[in-house]
Amino acid sequence: MIVGMDHVQLAMPPGEEAAARHFYGELLGLDEVVKPQPLQARGGCWFAGPGTYIHLGVQANFVPARKAHPALLAADLSALFAKLEAAGVPVQWDDALPDVRRFYAFDPFGNRLELVQDGEGLSQRG
Repeated sequence: MIVGMDHVQLAMPPGEEAAARHFYGELLGLDEVVKPQPLQARGGCWFAGPGTYIHLGVQANFVPARKAHPALLAADLSALFAKLEAAGVPVQWDDALPDVRRFYAFDPFGNRLELVQDGEGLSQRG
């Protein structure tokens, strides 16, 4: 029986760790986690935040995930939207779900992310 989610992995192109650190670390505010020694030679980087682990793994023939996506909870969704928009990140509000404030953003590699106001997430509603 599943009791929770441990982490999500997204793909990224080779050699783009600096762009990943800027987006996931500086813009989203996640902390970089040192990858275990046996995995470091593969490239990529790992990030963590409260209840959230994101692994970015290098994929040689990289294709971004434009539909499939993780949904991340944000403490202040409007402030995060403004920060990402000011940084030139493609962002778009979505009001398809009643009573859920959320928007979509794309990381530097074209992977789609859903950002949801904390307290309004589907997993928080039961």
